[in-house]
Amino acid sequence: MSDLQYTYAVARIRAKEVFLFSAATIDQLLACKTYDNCLQFLAEKGWGDADTPQNAEAVLAKEGEKTWEVVRELVSDMTVFDVLNYPKLFHNLKAAIKEVCTEGNHSSIFYKDTIPSPDEIMDRVRERDFSGLPSMMTEAAAEAFDTLLHTRDGQLCDVIIDRACLDAIYRAGKAARDAIIRNYAESTVAVADIKIAVRSMKTAKSLDFIKRALAECDSLSVDALAHAAMSGMDAIREYLSGTDYAEGADALAESPSAFERWCDNMIIKTIRPQKYNSFSVGPVVAYALARENEIKTVRIILSGKLNGLSDDSIRERVREMYV
Repeated sequence: MSDLQYTYAVARIRAKEVFLFSAATIDQLLACKTYDNCLQFLAEKGWGDADTPQNAEAVLAKEGEKTWEVVRELVSDMTVFDVLNYPKLFHNLKAAIKEVCTEGNHSSIFYKDTIPSPDEIMDRVRERDFSGLPSMMTEAAAEAFDTLLHTRDGQLCDVIIDRACLDAIYRAGKAARDAIIRNYAESTVAVADIKIAVRSMKTAKSLDFIKRALAECDSLSVDALAHAAMSGMDAIREYLSGTDYAEGADALAESPSAFERWCDNMIIKTIRPQKYNSFSVGPVVAYALARENEIKTVRIILSGKLNGLSDDSIRERVREMYV
């Protein structure tokens, strides 16, 4: 589609954005006394449909389906959205390898809406025919499979596939015509690297392990971040303070929940300029990401209510809204 052809799609998205949850709407949801009250509030806002069971997972899954139904209606070439689905695709690869190598049966852990499908990925893994997978997955699939089969090291298997996923996202971003995809890829990989560094520091991983897990990106030095992770949390914060992610250093100093919230909020800040763009696919991509963020935030609130967390504790985990 040309930029002018996106004008109609963007006009439709602007109409849809009116129904996105604002910070005020999230406050109303937080004010609901119980989990059931929250579900009732969501139903009144049009979440789910008449056939959706009144439980969190069913309602949230339905909203995810609605999002992509809208996107598919508006965009003829869906390949621009492939990069957004790479985490689901690589998750399915990870799940398939673990299921085959451990002879388990955990079909419920697969994402259903990927190309190739979970069944196709399972067939390739069972047959060890990794050439039948997308090219960005073949090398990691073979290495992760052999690693898990011979060492039973599930964590190393995860590292191999997660790193391949980040590399695929970054390559797709570099090759993208649309700035939003380039910016999304940069932010996603950088934030993932910071998370990896923090987690590795807390679990005392080796320098080699950390460097293997971190993916290259322009806005961070993998080598500097890895060495900071070896030195401790203060060193990570000191390094981040001199980068575009200085606010992440402040969030790390505040609490783990504040840091997780900051990580997700970075993506929202990356896509927010698309609210003022009318002639590209950017606003449609931003809408899809905004909906994912909205659904994730609602999941956090529902989980908190169900588990009896205080409103203050839940609020600390609430993400920033797109609108």
